[in-house]
Amino acid sequence: MTFFGVRRGLQLLIGLFFYGLSLAMMIRATLGVPPWDVLGQGGSQQTGIPFGFMTNIIGGIVLLLWIPLRQRPGLGTVLNVLLVGPSAEVGLALLDEPTQLWARVLLFAGGLILLAVASGLYLGARLGPGPRDGLMTGLHDRFGAPIWLVRTAIEGTVLLIGWLLGGSVGLGTLAFALFIGPLVNLALPLFRMPERPRPVADAVVAGS
Repeated sequence: MTFFGVRRGLQLLIGLFFYGLSLAMMIRATLGVPPWDVLGQGGSQQTGIPFGFMTNIIGGIVLLLWIPLRQRPGLGTVLNVLLVGPSAEVGLALLDEPTQLWARVLLFAGGLILLAVASGLYLGARLGPGPRDGLMTGLHDRFGAPIWLVRTAIEGTVLLIGWLLGGSVGLGTLAFALFIGPLVNLALPLFRMPERPRPVADAVVAGS
């Protein structure tokens, strides 16, 4: 494996670990969690399955929805399903719930920023999107609806289902909806890997 490939793999793994850790930070802040994690919390409460593993199950179900949309998973897609949930469980085991409001706000803000960085890392590795991102782009390609409309419809639906199941909805959920897009937009260019460099021989032929 080349240095380029090793670097992409490490960036992917670090990004996915940070992604799970950021979810744990926002959960421990108890100010509300992102829509997909509202669904994960609700499912966990109803079934007794730990939150991290419920996240894995939901990711796997969403991945099945790729089939009729003709989306193709990459290595990053599979590892997203497998690693984000356990990483969140590690974070939940390490972090305590703050008692003071200012500490909860700081913890949530840190989790939100870390999630944006994690998204930039794992998406920037160019090894495949996560199940939820792939569902969004697949519906966009299949039906031609604007990305913002597809994302809003998906997250609104999972938020409603998660809330009905008992998931945590609060000001943090609204803050996530407002700020995660712009933050990821800032983070992704910082960590986007270039396309795989061509062998020298191919480059010489192309330039001749």
